[in-house]
Amino acid sequence: MVEVGADGGAEDKARFVRGVEQALLDGNAEIGVHSAKDLPAELTEGLMLAAVPKREDPRDAWIGVGSSLDQVPEGAKVGTASLRRQAQLLAARPDLVVSELHGNVDTRLRKLAEGELDAIVLAVAGLRRLGRADEIAFPIPEDEMTPAAGQGSLLLQTRAGDEEALALVDPIVDEPALRELTAERTVVALLGATCASPIGVHAKVDAQNDRMRMDAFVGLPDGSEWVRDQVEGDSTEPTAIGAELAKRLFDSGARDLLDRAEAMA
Repeated sequence: MVEVGADGGAEDKARFVRGVEQALLDGNAEIGVHSAKDLPAELTEGLMLAAVPKREDPRDAWIGVGSSLDQVPEGAKVGTASLRRQAQLLAARPDLVVSELHGNVDTRLRKLAEGELDAIVLAVAGLRRLGRADEIAFPIPEDEMTPAAGQGSLLLQTRAGDEEALALVDPIVDEPALRELTAERTVVALLGATCASPIGVHAKVDAQNDRMRMDAFVGLPDGSEWVRDQVEGDSTEPTAIGAELAKRLFDSGARDLLDRAEAMA
């Protein structure tokens, strides 16, 4: 098994993903483990998605001054490597000064501690997995910052048709997490977005009644324009729910926003 995690920019994440996939294709590994939000919607030929374990907290984490977005001081300097986070921060708080921030978690936390920034935004799940959850000032509610598709989820990958590897990972499959990820990846694929696009998509399964709620955000990196939408449906039909949300976003001009966001970036 080969596991990968990348804390740098989109190019770093893509390089790590390719490395894991090449190890599978070359026969040097039977199972690859990815951060689901980093794996492109278009699958690599010869490989398949094998399992999604139980999902961690998908929210984004605010580290620094303030106890909520409303309580953050005016003009605070915030660091993030994500256009999705930047777009939503500036949509909610246009007074904030958002700076591009790359590097691993330790590097980013060190820059915050050294006073270069007033706050940074990272994923709750990543901080928990690294034992750094005590750094979190507050998790940002999903209705204030829609997480990235797949955020908080791990995705296990195998060679197509490798029944032995599939049997090994089958016991850890979490059906609600799998449905959520399927719906989220459907939206990203149909919109033609990438892991670097300023788009948030979050699905939540209510296991008691087999319902799923999906929220989405698409916006410009400067926060000047954005689209939000929400759908609900039968959680046993995640692809259909994702397709419905993607169509609504298309009809609201989301593809145009993504094209303009790419030009701005």
